[in-house]
Amino acid sequence: MENLKEEIRKALAESKAAQQEAVDLLLLRGEVIDFDEWVTLKEYVKRYKLNSINTLTNWIRRGVVPPENVRTIPELNNIRLVKAVPYREVA
Repeated sequence: MENLKEEIRKALAESKAAQQEAVDLLLLRGEVIDFDEWVTLKEYVKRYKLNSINTLTNWIRRGVVPPENVRTIPELNNIRLVKAVPYREVA
């Protein structure tokens, strides 16, 4: 059991180090990401109480969420971020 806990701690530390390395790389390239302004799709769905991530991805695909408000970060495993502002479906 202790071996498993240690392996998990090690994996978490490696993950944090990789994330920090990616953020540092972005900063070196002159890109600053404000994680209060830009959130993951999962966080957006939670924050704005949408039914599912599918709703948000459909909004992105259909243009309800403007393309300039969506970013893909290759250095973070191609994670997609969306600007944290409320969007509504066009009726």
